[in-house]
Amino acid sequence: MEQTLVQNVEHSINTPKKLRLKEKVAYGLGDVGNNFMLDLGQIYLLKFYTDALGLPSATAGLVFLITKIWDAFADITVGTWIDNRKKIGPKGKFRPFFLYAAIPLALITIVSFTNPDFSITGKIIWAYVTYMAFGTIYSISNIPYGSMVPAMTKDPVERAEMASFRQAGSNLGLLITTVGFMPIVLMFNNQSTGYLVAVSIFAFLGVLLQVYCYANVKERYVYEKPQNTNVKLTDSYKGLFKNTPLLILCLVNLFTFSAFNVKLAVQVYFCQYVLKNVAIVPYMGFFSIGCVFIGVAMVPFMVKKIGKKSTYILGCAIWAVGDILAYVFADNAVIFITLACFAFFGSSFVNSLNWALVSDAVEYGEWKTGNRSEGVVYSFFTFFRKLSQALAGFIPGVVLGVVGYVPNAVQSANVLEGIRGLMFIYPSALAIATIIVMFFFYKLSDEKYNKIVADLAKSKNRIPM
Repeated sequence: MEQTLVQNVEHSINTPKKLRLKEKVAYGLGDVGNNFMLDLGQIYLLKFYTDALGLPSATAGLVFLITKIWDAFADITVGTWIDNRKKIGPKGKFRPFFLYAAIPLALITIVSFTNPDFSITGKIIWAYVTYMAFGTIYSISNIPYGSMVPAMTKDPVERAEMASFRQAGSNLGLLITTVGFMPIVLMFNNQSTGYLVAVSIFAFLGVLLQVYCYANVKERYVYEKPQNTNVKLTDSYKGLFKNTPLLILCLVNLFTFSAFNVKLAVQVYFCQYVLKNVAIVPYMGFFSIGCVFIGVAMVPFMVKKIGKKSTYILGCAIWAVGDILAYVFADNAVIFITLACFAFFGSSFVNSLNWALVSDAVEYGEWKTGNRSEGVVYSFFTFFRKLSQALAGFIPGVVLGVVGYVPNAVQSANVLEGIRGLMFIYPSALAIATIIVMFFFYKLSDEKYNKIVADLAKSKNRIPM
């Protein structure tokens, strides 16, 4: 019966149909919910580990490194699980995952920010176990969510729009957590209590938004594996290594996502110790991430005018210039916020188009190998994003340890310079590296992608949306 259901779904979408605005908004709000939980770990967990839980900074960085590598392999496992699904019911191939994982993800997010009365060794073990559990559940929720775009639309412009809505959601989640989290924490005299209350509020709201997303998005292109077919992990890897555009995207995401997350992790330290005013973090977040929304809104227009690749490179160039100027001139709050706005505006082009480009890579992989694997392609892509997150947590922790960071104290000149380098030099250097790789090695143009989709549609006697 499920097989018939899937066939009927495919038949029904053989006439061109556009996604409704409500569906695009709902998809974007799903990432607001995701980021209410993910961003808490990326922005505040390192500081929670060092300042509230009392872990040495290098040890806290190592927690991020090891747990994110664990997460990366969890992503691949979840992606293979999704692609091997049989007996797909009316809820769809992808949607049930982020529905049923919503509450467990919220609970483990809250647990990650608790401060148990353990010895320092016990607290280190606690940090490893809770954050590894968070990463595993997040993979079960987020891999299907991100993999679903090729099942929603085949239109490359709509995919760029969906990527923009997703990035807008991601940035809205980032904006709200940046502006709203620390004021809640600071309402309490006990720092650990403040963290726990704040994270509970954001986790609850995250669940509501994920459920809303589930209820208002639709899978149109659903591909069910035959009952006697099973995709082996080794076969999936072989197909991935023939997908050159995907490999290039994975490499540049290792650069850009690491750079972006290092900035997020270090900005609290920069405001507190370099500018000596941690209260400006919400204002910086409000204005700089507000500029991201302008960039996200411009992405579909820019894609139509100059294409995805050129828009991506332009964003990296703007980002690099903004951070280099900030390293030289950002010695007060006004200049810092102004240049942060410029850099975040550039990064919005990059972060928006990642999701559209990886959706294109799904079709390229099917065209190249004959095997369609949305889950494995997306999870392989997020594998490198998790590695970049591992670096983003590990590198600041190690650097702060090496330069002699002491929590809640006046910092030495070496520590201040280390924070400035992490905040500006590290991201700008990786943005420049991304420009070089994309310019010389990424070959999947919009024209070639359209030809691939036409070839696949012809081979399957199916009209693309």
